[in-house]
Amino acid sequence: MHVLGIVGHSESGKTTLVERLTQRLSETGRVATVKHCTHPPDVDTDGKDTARHRDAGAAETVALTDDGEWYATGESRTLTETLDALAPDYDYALVEGYSDAAVPKVVLGDREAADPVLHRAPHGADADLDDIVTALEERDPYITLETLVADVKRDPDEVYSGAIATFTGRVRAQEGPEDPPTELLEFERYDEVAAEKMAALRRDLEERDGVYAVRLHHKTGVVEAGEDIVFVVILAGHRGEAFRAVEDGINRLKEEVPLFKKEVTVDEEFWAHER
Repeated sequence: MHVLGIVGHSESGKTTLVERLTQRLSETGRVATVKHCTHPPDVDTDGKDTARHRDAGAAETVALTDDGEWYATGESRTLTETLDALAPDYDYALVEGYSDAAVPKVVLGDREAADPVLHRAPHGADADLDDIVTALEERDPYITLETLVADVKRDPDEVYSGAIATFTGRVRAQEGPEDPPTELLEFERYDEVAAEKMAALRRDLEERDGVYAVRLHHKTGVVEAGEDIVFVVILAGHRGEAFRAVEDGINRLKEEVPLFKKEVTVDEEFWAHER
């Protein structure tokens, strides 16, 4: 799922741009939208933002307040948890609001916003959709463990599989009670070399007897404490084959794929390879 934020001041045409992008992206995939609300939204009222999202073609619209209430269900969820829930079922998620979220975004007017910024425009009606869609699809998609599990279950050899084994690596907040807490990790990679290494590793694992499908994903950019970093998913005939492939997959990924990690603690920041 590709995620795109749209941020701006109240008169900047955020909802107009969400409508335009929803209509455009719905031609090629399923679109969900997330609306950041500072007050309880009139979800089903004609002319309101969430209704405009749906009228433009959004298959699902979620309204989140500052305290995390998800008005579609009455549950309490963060933006990350919301995107995780949407990811297996949608090709695109458009997020209206959340200037500080670490998602690719379009910035309207003179609004300040956290990186990465893909496009700027004075108003939502003026934004260049071609430029935005091209820039978005050049970015890594938003991948979750559930996305990858759903993907291997669609493999043609799924009928021969009796096991799915997974590994999830996450940002450890502390090594121990005396260590300074880690606030975030930041990952960089050599894109072409990393993609080649990842593809070669996947091919090697899928050539093993009894292994039918392999999915590998490592996030780049900023990943905060407690969040997931890396996933390995194996579809195999039996658990032994699946477990061995998972262990070899994560070990070789860490050894062979050129990824560089910066750690930011409450006391300092440093690149791991320089230590």
